[in-house]
Amino acid sequence: MSPTSPATPTRPATPTRPADPHGPTRRLTTAQALVAFLARQYTERDGRRQRLISATWGIFGHGNVAGIGQALVEAGGGGDGNGSGGNGSGGNGAAHRMPYLQGRNEQAMVHAAVGYARQSGRLSAHAVTTSIGPGATNLVTGAALATINRLPVLLLPGDTFATRPADPVLQQLEVAYAGDVSVNDCLRPVSRYFDRITRPEALIPAALQAMRVLADPAETGAVTLALPQDVQAEAYDWPREFFAERDWHVRRPAPDAHELETAVRAVRSARRPLIVVGGGVRHSAAEETLAAFTAATRIPVASTQAGKGALRHDHPADVGGIGHTGTATADELARTADLVIGIGTRFSDFTTASGTLFADPAVRFLHLNITGFDAHKLAALPLVADARAGLEALTAALAGRGYRVDPAYETEYTGAKEAWEARVEASFATPDRTARPTQAQVLGLLDALVTEDDILINAAGSLPGDLHKLWRTRSRDQYHVEYGYSCMGYEIPAAIGVLLADGVRTRRRPVWALVGDGTYLMNPTEIVTAVQENLPLKLLILQNHGYASIGGLSESVGAERFGTAYRRRDADGGFTGPPLPVDLAANAASLGMRVLRATTVDDLRAALSEARDVEGPTCVYVETETPDTVSGPPPAQAWWDVPVAETASRPAAVKAREEYDRQAAARRRHL
Repeated sequence: MSPTSPATPTRPATPTRPADPHGPTRRLTTAQALVAFLARQYTERDGRRQRLISATWGIFGHGNVAGIGQALVEAGGGGDGNGSGGNGSGGNGAAHRMPYLQGRNEQAMVHAAVGYARQSGRLSAHAVTTSIGPGATNLVTGAALATINRLPVLLLPGDTFATRPADPVLQQLEVAYAGDVSVNDCLRPVSRYFDRITRPEALIPAALQAMRVLADPAETGAVTLALPQDVQAEAYDWPREFFAERDWHVRRPAPDAHELETAVRAVRSARRPLIVVGGGVRHSAAEETLAAFTAATRIPVASTQAGKGALRHDHPADVGGIGHTGTATADELARTADLVIGIGTRFSDFTTASGTLFADPAVRFLHLNITGFDAHKLAALPLVADARAGLEALTAALAGRGYRVDPAYETEYTGAKEAWEARVEASFATPDRTARPTQAQVLGLLDALVTEDDILINAAGSLPGDLHKLWRTRSRDQYHVEYGYSCMGYEIPAAIGVLLADGVRTRRRPVWALVGDGTYLMNPTEIVTAVQENLPLKLLILQNHGYASIGGLSESVGAERFGTAYRRRDADGGFTGPPLPVDLAANAASLGMRVLRATTVDDLRAALSEARDVEGPTCVYVETETPDTVSGPPPAQAWWDVPVAETASRPAAVKAREEYDRQAAARRRHL
């Protein structure tokens, strides 16, 4: 879909069943009507049809228990939440059930919904309902993550009374200058669409607009329908047409002819082109099209965190991650590229090394993106289109014009890739099998175990950098690292969402949630959900006694690792005492997981192998080396701008500022 041609619902021209003998309307509460409506929405792309909203997560309180909660009971809540209901069109049959999923933390419920949407290719999503007050405000972080990553999730927070019989009610925010403001207004800036349903009949246009945005790949993200608790329970005579099945066709807009011809000329004139792929390639299911384009042109492909896996790690054109956490191969190619072809990427500061990476004075940019907003970044030549449709058109347009990179350039980047692979092997090596493993060695042991079936989920800390540089991605959806918002606590609930999207089968794919101790302490609550649903979540906890990633950053910017270690206070009031006696393995076990403890390389190898074969939720716990040696892989191959104190008395900060000024001098604006 393009911004100028939003999704439109289509329905059969003839009824699928005889006219209802009970009249043209159906009397339901607003909440009942909303749930019934949601159960009848479908997406369709490339001939594949599926439920748009396949399940609803919820934690109930006085803002939604008597409304949405009661409506979910009426709709046959329960079930597996994977949208496996059929395509029937009858009243309240199995095809139109609304499965309910019980969460423990509102933010985590959104993360689970986002993990589900990503694994479903953005063609199916979950709804999330909460009470008013803290239940609603807990949605904000998850909503921001969804919108930043362009992933659909429907938020249904309860709201204060529309009729105001009592003012204020429990948990109501009072705003002296505006009577129509509630805490749900916090969700406006992080939502792609927001509406407050203050009358039952207002739900009809709002619900249709919500579905339009959720199903539009150029617009999608968090969508919020705030639901006053009295309106949820209010009855209304709804037109039966509101509950007819609707198919929201997900378009693949083709590029404009003029933009395409301009793009072809740019590619043909390039001597050292470089492709940078982002999440848009995956959302468009354009991996095979990308492979065909590289086979024809031999242009190397670097990947953002969201784009990693668009090509397998062993594809000749794949040169690995790019930017601050990228490989030396990709970053050196970026520094000398004369044309950077972005495909489905936002070009964040990690990708551009804060404006220092693309160093050729004459470098130009060509951006293939479904949104004009992203396609014009870095003063690029825009190619506004769906990633697959755009690549198909570009490949066809170049086919008759004989373009291919110089063989010497191809030899250069394939040789550099081999050299980097040797550095990966050195990082993964475990010469002392009785020692405590480093973080890189943990990844190496996992790398030796997994197949293309496994999925790895991560979001924050030092792991994303190590994974981006080192991980050998074997399938299009194996690498699931959320780095648009890099939200600690995403991993465990997202893994649950991925497992739900995987569906009910004889054996689900192995799904690994990789977390450090800092991330685990942020949000372990959904372990209980995994146990309740008996999902084979594989949780790998790396205990390194603090915020290792931020500790390293703190040291590099002159903050001397202040406040980043999990240690007891010392006599001077600092945090340099012994590590805190926190037993995360015992905590995971107390929440119902089977726990495998590992202390050495050999222990860990055996534990990972055992966990992979277990069907129930299982945790592998290992203590890694100290923060000073937490990673082990090559250091950052490109800069990242974190401002350093301009004046300071401590030598560490003075030295860090000198280095900052040196790096910042290379920053440029691409105009």
